[in-house]
Amino acid sequence: MFSICPAASDRTPLLGATEPGSVSWFPHSARALKKARYRLLPAVLAGMSVLLSMVPASARAQQRAGGMNDRSLQDAPLPNSNPQNWAQQSLPAEGSASVAGTVLDVSGATVSGADVRLMQGDGTQLHTMVSEANGEFSFAKIPAGSYLVTVYAKGFRPFSSAEFALTVKEAYEIPDVSLSVAMANMEVTVRPTELIADEQIRAEEKQRLVGFFPNFYTSYIYDAAPLSAKQKFSLATRGTFDPVAMFGVGLAAGIEQATNAYPGYGQGAAGYSKRLAAKFVDGRSSDFLTHAVFPVLLHQDPRYYYQGSGSVKSRFAHAVASAFLSRSDSGRTVFNSSYLLGDMCSGALSNLYYPKANRGAHLVFTNTAVGLAGRVGTNLMREFLSKRLTTNVAGDRSQ
Repeated sequence: MFSICPAASDRTPLLGATEPGSVSWFPHSARALKKARYRLLPAVLAGMSVLLSMVPASARAQQRAGGMNDRSLQDAPLPNSNPQNWAQQSLPAEGSASVAGTVLDVSGATVSGADVRLMQGDGTQLHTMVSEANGEFSFAKIPAGSYLVTVYAKGFRPFSSAEFALTVKEAYEIPDVSLSVAMANMEVTVRPTELIADEQIRAEEKQRLVGFFPNFYTSYIYDAAPLSAKQKFSLATRGTFDPVAMFGVGLAAGIEQATNAYPGYGQGAAGYSKRLAAKFVDGRSSDFLTHAVFPVLLHQDPRYYYQGSGSVKSRFAHAVASAFLSRSDSGRTVFNSSYLLGDMCSGALSNLYYPKANRGAHLVFTNTAVGLAGRVGTNLMREFLSKRLTTNVAGDRSQ
């Protein structure tokens, strides 16, 4: 802006000046400007020194501030400028496996609204959800690894599953998610129904009329536990192969031999052997079909339930009706189709080994009618005589 050297116009006249007063005025003006420049020079230098002294101070302030920022940034993690990478770091990893199950209580009923949590093996919580109305829960898109499931529900004790390992694309189902009732200052021991029924069966197998004849299928416990399929076959085997039952087979074959029933079998040792084999097969097939096979298929209880109280008329009606009605495994009264079908099928099998003259449909219906009549008579004896004559009675009727 300012020059300290004299310009060329200070030493020479302006080129092309034609006015008369321009030559006489120019030297005077040049000298005045020159003096003014010399007077302004100290002020200009002073201003420039002030400006130069201010610049290093601000630069040093910025440098100190920058140094502090550099040290703080060295301690802080560098931001990730890639939005996609940031999203991947903030969200949990996804996989292809799944975990499912059903929350139940000790009675087998479903529990809805339970807080279900999927935990990693190290205890880190991964996902949480609430069980649905049917008690079911499901976690999808789970990475392979080691996990466990915890369940919390109001009024129940917390549940924790065993730790399990998931592989890629595995659909794992949590077994036995059963919640027990939380009781304050009280401990409740729940025994499996099958265990209770097993104890009752062992007691029933000791029941004998006059201490000799088996009375295994009479239950003096009115609310006895239902039998499992295995227990029905076990009780049928125990009863049909009892030594007293085998003695009865031999006695019945001897009576048929003496009366020459089914003459096609003949007489003598050969005839008795055929009658003995026929009575043995008749009894075993009938026992297994009526007491085990059809009761298992139709979920019916093959036992007679002793009433023991009320009027003679009501007890008589109960005994007769029990030949046609039965108790289901769930406790309902149903038609006793197990005995009817068992007797008919046993009669049909008899056509395979009875003499040809005695085979046919009449053999089937005769065996069925005999079996039904025998059941009515046996039930009347059970209701009015058996308890007084039976040793080792397992229980009594509970109202």
